[in-house]
Amino acid sequence: MDDYCKNIVAINAEWKNFIAGVQIDNNYIIPNKILDSWKRCKEKRTDPYLTKVPVVLDRDNFKKRLEKNKELIDASLPFVKNLYTFVKGSGFVVVLYDYETYILKIIGDEEVKKSAEKGNLIEGACWDEETAGTNGGGTVLKLGEPIQIFAGEHYCINSRKWTCSGAPIRNPEGKIIGGIDMTGPYQKANSHTLGMVVAAAYAIENYLRQTKNFEECQAANNFKNTVIESITEALITIDQNGFITMVNNKFTNKCNLPLNMIVGKNIKDFFNKDKNKDLLNIISINQPVTDAVVRIFQQNKFIDCTISCNPILSPQKNILGKIIMLNEIKRARSLVNRLTGARASFRFKNMIGKNTRFLDSIRQAKLASKSVSTVLLLGESGTGKDVFAQAIHNESSRKDGPYIAINCAAIPRDLISCELFGYSEGAFTGSKKGGNEGKFELAGGGTIFLDEITEMPLELQTTLLRVLEDKTITRIGGKEIVQLDVRIIAASNKNIREEVKKGAFREDLYYRVNVFTIEMIPLRERKNDIPILADQFIKNISEKMNRNINRVDDKIFKVLLNYAFPGNVRELQNIIERAINIAPLNEITLDLIPFEVVHGQQITEDGYGIVSIDDMERRMILNMLRSNFSKSDIANKMKISRNTLYRRLNKYERAENDGQ
Repeated sequence: MDDYCKNIVAINAEWKNFIAGVQIDNNYIIPNKILDSWKRCKEKRTDPYLTKVPVVLDRDNFKKRLEKNKELIDASLPFVKNLYTFVKGSGFVVVLYDYETYILKIIGDEEVKKSAEKGNLIEGACWDEETAGTNGGGTVLKLGEPIQIFAGEHYCINSRKWTCSGAPIRNPEGKIIGGIDMTGPYQKANSHTLGMVVAAAYAIENYLRQTKNFEECQAANNFKNTVIESITEALITIDQNGFITMVNNKFTNKCNLPLNMIVGKNIKDFFNKDKNKDLLNIISINQPVTDAVVRIFQQNKFIDCTISCNPILSPQKNILGKIIMLNEIKRARSLVNRLTGARASFRFKNMIGKNTRFLDSIRQAKLASKSVSTVLLLGESGTGKDVFAQAIHNESSRKDGPYIAINCAAIPRDLISCELFGYSEGAFTGSKKGGNEGKFELAGGGTIFLDEITEMPLELQTTLLRVLEDKTITRIGGKEIVQLDVRIIAASNKNIREEVKKGAFREDLYYRVNVFTIEMIPLRERKNDIPILADQFIKNISEKMNRNINRVDDKIFKVLLNYAFPGNVRELQNIIERAINIAPLNEITLDLIPFEVVHGQQITEDGYGIVSIDDMERRMILNMLRSNFSKSDIANKMKISRNTLYRRLNKYERAENDGQ
C-alpha cells in the first residue's frame, strides 16, 4: 500500500509542476495520452481547480436530449445495467453519455451517486474535455478510443479521487454516437475494469448492428475488431454450451495457433482437462469472477495468469455465453510495478561532473547498458552506485520493464531467501495462501539491483550462483522450476577479493558477477566536481523548499574542497540541504556548515577523523539557536518532540559542565 501511495504522490507532484508551467516529459509517471490531454485543457484554459462541472441542462433541454438519443438509450440501458451488476456495492457508478458528452443515464449505489453529485456527475451535465478536464467521458470522445484515467491523471481536482474507465460507442457506420464509463474510487483501480467496459460497448454496438443489413455492418465490424484487439488481455468468448465463438489476436499469439484451430472447439477440449481443472472450474461458475489467479497448461508449459470471467446476458437475463479475459502474471507484474513505483528514475543525463575518471565510469556504464552481462559496481557508500544502476537500466533494452532494488544488508537473514525467491503455499506456518512471488520474479523482463551483495549469507550465495547460471529459481518449499528473464546488477562497498580470502564471499560467485566491473570514484578524488555538484544541489533543493538562495559565501567552497567526505556525494547533498533548512536569510554562510566539516576531518594521507553523532547533533542544535530558530521549529526540523529536544539540551549542558 505504501508503494501505491507513493505513485499517487508522484502523479500529483507532476500535475502540480505542469500547472505551474514546468515542462514534463516523464511518461513513466504520466502517459503521453494523459499529458496530451492536459496540454489541450491548458490551451482551452480549463480551470484545473474546478470543483463542480458548470454546464448542466435544464429540465426541458435535458428532455429534448433524451428524445434525440432514444435509440442509443434503448440499446444501451440493458447492457449498462448488466455491467453495474458486476460492481454493485463496490463504490462504482456506470455512466452513459451522448456524442457531446452530456450524461444521459447514471446507474450506481445511491451513496456513491450522492458523493459524485458534489462535482455535478449527474444526468444532464456536460463532461466534455474542455469543460471538465481530462476524464473518462470527454477524453475518450476526444481520442476516439478506450482509455483508463487513474486518480491524479485527471486534470481538474473534482475528479482526482476517482478512476475512470471509458470506451466510445459507434453506430454501424463507425460514427461515435456516445460512450460508456465506469467510475469508482482510485484505490479500487483495476486493469480489467477497462476490459469490461470495452466489452459492454462492443455488446451495445453489436445490438445496434443487428438492426442493419450485412453491408451496413461492414464498417462497424471492422471497428469491432479494432476495439477487441485494443484489449490488452487475451480474450475468449464462448456460447452457452462452451464452444469458443471468438478470440482476439492476443490469445491466438499466445497459443501460436491459427484462428480456425481455436474457434468452434469446446473449451473443455481445447484446454487439457486433467492439467487445467482450476481454469475450467472457474469458467463453469455462473457468477462473475475477477482477477482469480490460475495456472494454465498450454503448449506443453505452465503459465501463471489472472482470469476474469463474466456471463454474457440477453436483455431477458438469460446466459448467452461468457467472456473470459486472461492476463499473464508477468505482464500484470509489469503494470503493477509501473503503478507502484518499481522503476528507475535516474538517467545518464542526470549525472553531473567533469572529472576524467568519473566521466570514464559513465562511459563504461553506457557500454554496460548495451550489454546483457551482469554488472558489478564497486565503491564507497554514497558514491552513486544505485544512480549508476538506474541509468544503466534506463539506457538498456529493458527500460520498459521493472527495476527492483534490494539492499541485501537491510533484510533480516532469516527473511532474505523468501524476499528474493518467494515461497510456495504451505512452505511455513503463516505462509500466504497461494504462496508469494519473490523479487526475482517481480523483476521479470527488467532489472534487479542487488546492493551490498557481500552481505548476503553464504548459503544464499549458492542459490544465487545457480540463478545466474541457469536463469531459473524454485520458490522456498516448492518443486516447480520458474524460468527467469532478468538482468542482475550487483554492488558492494567492500573489497570483494578480501571478502573471498576471508571466506565471507564465494569465489565462484565472485567470478560469476565480476563480468562487467565499474569502479565508483570517491568524491575526495574528484574535487573539481565538488563546486559543480554543490551549485546543482543548491539550485534543486532551493526549488523544492521554495527558498530563493541567491548568495553563497566563497569560503564554503574552500572548506568543501578541503574536506574528506567519508559519505561522498550523499554527504555533500545532506550538508547543502541542512544549510538551506536552517538559513535565516536567502544566503548560505560558513556558520551554517557543520563544525566537523569546517574544522575537522581534513583530507590526510591515511584517511579522516571521526566525529560522534552526539557532537554533530549538538552543533546542529546550537547553529539553529544562533540563527534565531524557535525551539518548536528546531524540534520540527529534527523530527523530534519538544520534550526530547529539552532533554538533549540538558544532556549537552551537563556534558559541558562535567568537562569543565
